[in-house]
Order: sequence, then C-alpha cells, then structure tokens
Amino acid sequence: MQVTNKLTPFFENLNFERDDNTMVINFGPQHPSAHGQLRLILELEGELVVKAVPDIGYLHRGIEKMAENMTYNEFLPTTDRLDYIASTSNNYAYALSVERLIGLEVPRRAQVIRTMLLELNRIMSHLFFVATHALDVGAMSVFLYAFREREYAMDLMEDYCGARLTHSAVRIGGVPLDLPDNWLADVATFCDKLTHEVTHTYEALLTENRIWKMRLEDVGTLSAEDALSWGCSGVMLRGSGIKYDIRKEEPYELYEELDFEIPVTDKGDSYGRYLLYMEEMRQSCKILKQLIPMHAKTEPALMAHAPQYISAPKEEIMTQNYALMQHFVLVTQGMRPPVGEVYAPTESPKGELGFYIKSEGEPYAYRLKCRAPSFFHTGLLQELLVGTYIADVVTIIGTTNIVFGEVDR
Repeated sequence: MQVTNKLTPFFENLNFERDDNTMVINFGPQHPSAHGQLRLILELEGELVVKAVPDIGYLHRGIEKMAENMTYNEFLPTTDRLDYIASTSNNYAYALSVERLIGLEVPRRAQVIRTMLLELNRIMSHLFFVATHALDVGAMSVFLYAFREREYAMDLMEDYCGARLTHSAVRIGGVPLDLPDNWLADVATFCDKLTHEVTHTYEALLTENRIWKMRLEDVGTLSAEDALSWGCSGVMLRGSGIKYDIRKEEPYELYEELDFEIPVTDKGDSYGRYLLYMEEMRQSCKILKQLIPMHAKTEPALMAHAPQYISAPKEEIMTQNYALMQHFVLVTQGMRPPVGEVYAPTESPKGELGFYIKSEGEPYAYRLKCRAPSFFHTGLLQELLVGTYIADVVTIIGTTNIVFGEVDR
C-alpha cells in the first residue's frame, strides 16, 4: 500500500537526479532560527529559493478542542500557552470574547489595569523580537541589551501576578488583584529607561549599521495587495503601508481615551518592519504614562458584578451563605452563557488575535476558534521566500515574528 500525505504531490514533481544546480533542503523543524517547530521545504537553484513549502503540525496540542471540553474559567490559563511570549494578550482576548458573549461591563479600575498589562506585554514581546531577530542576523550585543530590559518588564509582571512568562493576569469580568505599592512608580521608571535605551542603544547599534541595513533592506518585500490577500495584520500589515490597528479601528478597554500614534511605513521590507517595532515600544511607553494617573481616579472595584457568571468578592464568600453557594456552583459546574456566538478581535503584539465562541447555553463552548496572526504569517512564507537567497530565509522568518504556540493549536 502506498502511503501519501499532503506533501506527496510536491515531492512527485521534484526530480532528484538533475544535472543542473537545483536541490531540495529541509529548514527545521529542529533549527534555532525556525522560531518554533517550523519545517520549511526549500527548493534551491544555487542559493536562490525557487519554491518554499511551510509544513506545520509538529507542536499540535489541540488547544481549541481542549476549550470545548473545559468550562470557560478553566480554559483561561491555557490561553497563556498560545503566544507564550505575550501571554496576557491571549488571556485578555479570550476574556473579552466571553464578556461580550455574556454582556459584562468591566469596572473602570480593572480597565486601567488591563490596558497597562496589555501594553507592558506588548513591550515584552517586542523586546523579545528585537533580541532574537538581531541574534538571527548576527548582532549579539543587542540580544543581551534587549533581554536586560525585558527582564525588568518581567519583574513588573511578577510583582503584579507572581508569574514571569505565563501570567493568567486577567479574569473574565476584570482582574484578580489591584496594583501593588510603588508599582506605578516602577512602571514610570521603566518607561523612561526603555525609551532611552531604544534610542541610544538599540537604534544606535542597528538603525544606521551598514551590515544590518544590507541584511534587511529590500529583503522580504511585501506589497500592500499581498499583505491584504494573505490576511496579514499588525506590523506585517502596517509595514506595507496600510494604517490599520484594532486599538484605533475597534477600540476596547481605554484605548479610545488615550493619545498615541500608529506607526506605519510603505517600505514593505524587513528593515521597515524593524523600524515599526522600535517606534511601537515608544508609543507603548507613552500609553503607560497616560494610564498611571488614571488609576488613582477610579473606584476600587476590580470585578464586574454578575452573580450568575462571576463569583462574589472573597469577603462576601466568607461571610454570606448565598454568595458561598453561588461560588460553589460556578467552580464545580461553570457559568452558563446565553445561546449565541461572538468574535472579539484584539491587537496583540503580533497582529489580530481574536476568539470566536459559539455557545449553546452549556458550561462548555460548543465551538471555539482562535484567530492567531502567526498562522497567517506562516502561510505567507511560501510566497515571501521565493526569489530570495538562502541567507535571507532566516532574516525573513525572523521579521514575520511568528511563534508556534499559536500556529499549531
């Protein structure tokens, strides 16, 4: 019996006994610059890529099916494992979808805290991109400097929720904790330091570095039409001249009240996307500084009041019998949202991240689908890599900023 798979037609069209300079190589899935379990099957003519086939599935964990077999609150910590570089963005996108499904209004203080956590998470993700992308291309010092600032950001997350990588810092209906003492002052200090380092260290080392520009300029050029056609979002879309950011187009939390710019460039190449990441970190610092004074002007409530969906505060659970009974039912049986469906898009550090949920009124989602940006940007590689050189493959994979936790779902 002949065994076939989805790649069989690709291999059937290849002639391995050739007299010319063509060959087929595997890039990954065990490669440090594949940014996860990505296998690229590359057909080369000399050093020129003439065909690229991304092959995924080496990390498949079935997260979407897990969601359909877990109560809504049970699944929230699992979302950390999607984009594990920016886990709070996943927590929030899922929580927002459930909140819209059940019609919850989150208290303003919780909105302030969640917006701060989202922007701090964006900075952490962008620092990780700068560090690993620079290392891929060959710049070792920037890797060390960027990870230094990322450690400071992770310290802030740890001060808030006790975790550094997988945070579970958001809850359906609000946040579990208020900000600790001196946290806002530490955030302000961090923003000042990061803004200085972005300009005087990262950009001083890279932006006008002739080797860096030779490796990134006119490499991985993506037109606006192709970006739209492939479903790109985030920096991949804005790097091709399309000014689209969900925080502006479909505002959530407090973004409608905040003053910040959406960096955009029509360069379309890896260098242009690098510049956007640099500017976005500055804008995130600008947002955080606007949020700091907002915290003190809000009421202390952290969770929405909806007894049929959200447990009462701990003080009520410990003193009121009915609150304890409701808490017991919610923990053991889960909430029961109304029948319906919802999709809530958010602007994660890598692009549009959203959860589609279909509810049949049960404690479990009847269907759940995660719209992850890295999945679309991985498919784009089959077009973006063609016509480039093998040395540019690592650069282009790095500039797409994919993470395989949200590709192999």
